[in-house]
Amino acid sequence: MAKITGISAEEIVDCRLEPTLRVTVETESGTGRADVPCGRSRGENEAVDLRDGGERYAGLGVRDAVSNVNDTIAPALVGQNALHQRTIDEELRSLDGTEDKSRLGGNALTGVSLGVLKAAAASRNVPLYQYIGGVNAHALPIPFFDLIEGGELAAGNLAFQEHQVVPVGVDSFAEAVRTSAEVYYELGRLLKEEYGESALNVGYEGGYTPTEMSDPRDAFEIELRAIEELGYEDEFVLAADVAASHFYDPTEETYSLMGERFSRGELIDFYDELTSTYPIASLEDPLHEEDFGGFRALTEELDVQIIGDDLFVSNPSRLREGIDDGAANALLLKVNQVGTVSEAIDAASIAHRNGYAVQVSERSGQTADTWLADLAFGLNAGQIKTGVTRSERTEQYNRLFAIERELDAAAYPKNLASVFA
Repeated sequence: MAKITGISAEEIVDCRLEPTLRVTVETESGTGRADVPCGRSRGENEAVDLRDGGERYAGLGVRDAVSNVNDTIAPALVGQNALHQRTIDEELRSLDGTEDKSRLGGNALTGVSLGVLKAAAASRNVPLYQYIGGVNAHALPIPFFDLIEGGELAAGNLAFQEHQVVPVGVDSFAEAVRTSAEVYYELGRLLKEEYGESALNVGYEGGYTPTEMSDPRDAFEIELRAIEELGYEDEFVLAADVAASHFYDPTEETYSLMGERFSRGELIDFYDELTSTYPIASLEDPLHEEDFGGFRALTEELDVQIIGDDLFVSNPSRLREGIDDGAANALLLKVNQVGTVSEAIDAASIAHRNGYAVQVSERSGQTADTWLADLAFGLNAGQIKTGVTRSERTEQYNRLFAIERELDAAAYPKNLASVFA
């Protein structure tokens, strides 16, 4: 039986030493415990991350969200069947009663929804990925490594948030991580040589943050040099999480980049130049989060993956709007953006049915909980973004190593194009 016998939440801290929730869901035959991540770079349309305010933890405490789980959600869900994920998630949304999950908190709902998912898997004594994907869970994800950080993730001068390397020419997930780690080491040597010791400081997700660098072309150039020094030109492509909303001026309708102002058309031309000069295969949020028309134009203009993160916020209705408009061709999937597991899985399913790729993503405020890795594998997402160094990042890789060892049939994608539905 998977009857829920208890739900409780407690306040813990994430990798930024900021509070978040840990939710425990107990059933008659298994227990699920889930930690809730939180983003530094957040879209305007995300589910609300409920914080206490006041002086404690500089206003970032989550005692109110914890109380909402313990005092409001738990009494309503105890006695229900944890196997009925969709029913429970609908009940969570009904209890909250708001579009943006602002009454009880998107973080409270996310923790309970994930806890129920993990408890259900435990009650069936199967790995989480198998409970999510059944017998069809088989595709290991291509990892996107954020080797140079900027934007909201670093105290530097680069506007683009992540300058990534992507291992696509290898035969296994283990080889993907090994070769990427070697590029990371070599990049560190080159950065120190060219920019000095301080260039080895890292951002929220473990990528280097050379403060003297302001042009994304310099970041791509030195990443490419590191790849070439190792003879890995055939094994890697480049990518970027631009997070353009964070340097967009809605009053002027321009983007501030490298000390200049770019119109939408000028920025699209810049992306055309970048993708023509460097082996860039993917751009995430290259325009601001409400510019569906601009995303459509960019998707039509460039032959690369265009990912919607703040554009879609893992929300099925916004994703459908984007699909109808031809905006982007890939979805960044973050469960806490939308608030419940079933909504996130619906978004992934809609994306795949419409030929959009899916990239499962962490948040800058992450914990060592590895449900993210199981979700990526269980959904056959084909791509994962989980940072570079620090244990809350590397534990996701270690979990995927274990899955790869467990399953002989687990397959690593042959190239980025193969992960599109």
